[in-house]
Amino acid sequence: MHLAAELFKYRGGLNIVHVPYKGGGPAAAAVLGGEAQVLFGSFASSYPHVKSGRLKGLAVTGLKRSPVAPEIPTIAESAFRGFDVSSWYGLSAPAKTPDNIITLLSTEALKVLQLPDVQEALSRQGLDVTPKGPREFAGQIRSETDTWAKLIKAAGIHADCKSRFQMLAGG
Repeated sequence: MHLAAELFKYRGGLNIVHVPYKGGGPAAAAVLGGEAQVLFGSFASSYPHVKSGRLKGLAVTGLKRSPVAPEIPTIAESAFRGFDVSSWYGLSAPAKTPDNIITLLSTEALKVLQLPDVQEALSRQGLDVTPKGPREFAGQIRSETDTWAKLIKAAGIHADCKSRFQMLAGG
């Protein structure tokens, strides 16, 4: 979600300060409590607050509106054409796993994703199931790695938490 906010900031030329929280729950609590003004949070953690009227859903970050909340527009349709930040989950195995095992794991995982109760449970969380095979998934990883690496560099994002902590602590 940090990168979604950075992309929004970058595309809009906006001056938004990133405030790190330890998860979507604390970040939503900060907005609800007036400590922060905006939240880029997961649909699953944010939508219950939107549904209850405690938060206002301004936009979703994917290219399509959520079937769970079709009244909330996408950033692509309301602000920045082509804006697409979608969280995804994948199944991985060690690099040297034999192809026949990869095929078996992929086939069985895709069968599970087609089960009605699994689809329903994922849909309730605002997740749109778009199954991919191993090659297509590997291509997505390569593509997104390149995209996000460029943004991280342009935004000056660093994962050097120890150095930042030492600076804050005066050490």
